[in-house]
Amino acid sequence: MNTISEIKNDVKLKNFSPVYLLMGEEEFFIDQITELFVNNILTKNEKEFNLNILYGKDTNIDTIVSICKKYPLMSDYQLVIIKEAQDLGNTIENLSNYLKNPLSSTILVVNYKHKFIDKRKSIFKLIQKSGKVFESKFLYENQVQKWISDRFINNGFTIDQKSVSLMNEHLGNKLNNINNEILKLLEIKKESKTITINDIQKYIGISKDFNNFEFRKSIGSLNFKKAYLIADYFSKNPKSNPLVVTITLLFDYFCKLMVYQVNSDLNPKTLSSKIGINPYFLNEFSSAGKNYSIKKIVKVISVIREYDMYSKGVKVKKVSPKLLQELIARIASIH
Repeated sequence: MNTISEIKNDVKLKNFSPVYLLMGEEEFFIDQITELFVNNILTKNEKEFNLNILYGKDTNIDTIVSICKKYPLMSDYQLVIIKEAQDLGNTIENLSNYLKNPLSSTILVVNYKHKFIDKRKSIFKLIQKSGKVFESKFLYENQVQKWISDRFINNGFTIDQKSVSLMNEHLGNKLNNINNEILKLLEIKKESKTITINDIQKYIGISKDFNNFEFRKSIGSLNFKKAYLIADYFSKNPKSNPLVVTITLLFDYFCKLMVYQVNSDLNPKTLSSKIGINPYFLNEFSSAGKNYSIKKIVKVISVIREYDMYSKGVKVKKVSPKLLQELIARIASIH
């Protein structure tokens, strides 16, 4: 497998492989690499005759091969991009004949999103032999937060850890969604180059007091009155605060709390790494750990699993609008 840095180096040195397979779950990196090719290989005039962008659902292998076998016009290279190549289905295997002897003046970029081509298949082996393969995987939660922080820092901005966490909590782990909000903040705050939690709340539309971060924190600190208020707010704003997402995040929180309790004798750096959190949040888990023993956490996780099924319509005729409040009551009753 190849890294983004290796592919960027190909572009920088103009040392291109005849084929690049960009495949996997995370769209952002696939789109980012593709844009890198589009913006840096051909000049504006060269693109008119030598840039071909095809979509899997609208094309076929014969058309792709026919274009790939053409020589560039008034340029050293032609760039052929197959977007949504997964829509070609099993016919993508038929690209193997071309890949046995690809044209060196053609740069073929295959975007294969949300899936991975079987590494045992001949097409994968041929691409790996003559080209480069990049696997775009989802980042873990702690990696996403570092990615958000780095995006701001690399643009000369400062942002505190709580603001980063709040962005991640609200926007999830899909980097394209997060990046759109980051670009907005970079433009709005280009003078001060400082991002505060107030900016996150104001420009991304996150409530200061009613969000998943505060919801979990209130349950961890046994402040069930506040948890009820947040749950009530969520039930009135379901589009911004989907029930399934809230319960999933709560489940994740208690799983991490379990890891904390089992490994609480470790040093802070090792412990935070094992939990998968920024050390900044270790004190929060320390406080919650005083309220939830391992035995109690096991019971809480069991109840959350039960309500996770209910939230998805399993074992219930209709999902109750007060399901989250019911879950809080169940957790509060556990001793």
